[in-house]
Amino acid sequence: MEDRVEWLSSPQAAEELGVSARTLYKFINDGMLPGYRFGRVIRVRRSDVEIFLERIRIKPGELDHLSADLKATSQSTESM
Repeated sequence: MEDRVEWLSSPQAAEELGVSARTLYKFINDGMLPGYRFGRVIRVRRSDVEIFLERIRIKPGELDHLSADLKATSQSTESM
């Protein structure tokens, strides 16, 4: 049995990602997320949204540089 592509409209894809339509179009225009034009309508494959979400997922330890900055800021405000 052949798998069918599940297409999302731009508003559906934006909602799925929790972003505005403008941000969705930026992701598409920047090449971060594949988009497909059907005449005047832009569609996104659900599978591409899922791949995109995995690709941008923050892995443990990737924000360590931020916690060092936060600690330094916290320590400087505590000493005041």
